[in-house]
Amino acid sequence: MFSRRLNKIKKKLNKAESYEEWKTFALEIDEATGMEAWKHVNHSNLYDNEEIYLRLETLRNYREQGDDQGLLFTLNEGIHGNMGGMGNSKLYEKALFGTKQLIEDYLDEVGDSILHIADKNNDNISFEDKLDFFHRASQCFGRSALMLSGGGQLGNFHGGVLKVMAQHHLIPDVISGSSAGSIFAALAGTLNDEELLGFLGEDSLFQLLEQEENIFKNISDERSSLRVRDLESVVNSTIPNLTFQEAFEHTGRKINISVSPKGLQQKSRLLNAIASPNVLIRSALMASCAVPGVFPPATLFAKNKDGKVQAYLPSRKWVDGSASNDLPAKRLARLYGVNHFIVSMTNPLVLPFTNSPLHKSEFLSPAVRFGSAVLKETSQFNYTLAKPFFKYVPKLAVMATTINSVIQQDYQGDINIIADFSSIRPTRLLSTLTRDELAELITKGEKATWPKVEAIRICTKVGRILDKILEDYESEEMHLAKQVLTEN
Repeated sequence: MFSRRLNKIKKKLNKAESYEEWKTFALEIDEATGMEAWKHVNHSNLYDNEEIYLRLETLRNYREQGDDQGLLFTLNEGIHGNMGGMGNSKLYEKALFGTKQLIEDYLDEVGDSILHIADKNNDNISFEDKLDFFHRASQCFGRSALMLSGGGQLGNFHGGVLKVMAQHHLIPDVISGSSAGSIFAALAGTLNDEELLGFLGEDSLFQLLEQEENIFKNISDERSSLRVRDLESVVNSTIPNLTFQEAFEHTGRKINISVSPKGLQQKSRLLNAIASPNVLIRSALMASCAVPGVFPPATLFAKNKDGKVQAYLPSRKWVDGSASNDLPAKRLARLYGVNHFIVSMTNPLVLPFTNSPLHKSEFLSPAVRFGSAVLKETSQFNYTLAKPFFKYVPKLAVMATTINSVIQQDYQGDINIIADFSSIRPTRLLSTLTRDELAELITKGEKATWPKVEAIRICTKVGRILDKILEDYESEEMHLAKQVLTEN
């Protein structure tokens, strides 16, 4: 009887037409399976509940007593996203909705304590000390990044992911994309949430689809320059004509687009407002989407000091960014202090493995990880042995380098939103989609994101608060500096 009732709820969950509907059924399942009770039991071997509880009580007491110096000292003792192991991804995979209530209460208290310190009416701590604390807290706690993989037409799945995240205002400020993912990263980085939701509406998407109809036709046709013009036309009508720096100034989001070098001696690059502020995003997309054998290598373009467009590193050509740097986690960590990664995965070379039930098995997943490590070591060893002979066969060198790069990459994040590979035939990855196929991919992206919304909200709450406070405080600091200059 219980099993039959549970199966009925699961069927309703799978057929949910909205996030609120999905959430209702998810909570029913958590209640029926005992996961709701699990949330309210502090103990678990997945994290140090005693440390979290002690810190929660300490923060509460200082805030209730109005001891702001004690509160600030306690916050300074340890404010990072994995305090007591609370960042363990397994804690967010047990229940369908939410995690341990103790963790949520603790993060709520940290957020409230930070806002209390930041309050402009709080005169117990100087503006300078507050600003110093917020800078250090932001650095220590870290921040989240959204990484959008490549994947041909499967990349339209990212549209559904972004749609749900924009609806809940959960898109991180740091976003990376490669190949197909670069287009959606550029959209998220050049449009605010309201503009993005407008673009991701059915009418706008179907208009874009009509423009795409000639891009992937006649793949075997040698007139590749014509197909490039078609792709360029779609990019130009979709993405605002901005540089990375201009996009950052418009939305405050830090776009990062991966491009791979055509030459073996060159290193892959991550284009962004820090490393390449004047590069035009449209040209970065053309390079990142230049699938070898389908589109020719691309040249990057940038605005010079006079605002005129000119070639950027004109002697170099660039291709598909997913081949060597699909998910650039290490570079994002170094550039922005990112320590929490949300991955939207559509790479068809990886999906059969990331979707494997072996990864979800508590007993088999260690064996899968071991096998993956052995494969990486073997690939690198064989590649190193063969490298001296590549100079005699250049085409083989390019192929071997690409294959080894694909194998060596890490395709998992802290929160993983994974596309259903069965949603589109492999032969359709580089061909025009029908309206139904596009709508299906967007819907699948939305439905795959719903179970992750609460985990993203919980894990990113403190980081989002700190980013907003720093934005406000740095603006105030600029205002005060201008005031001083004016007075003098």
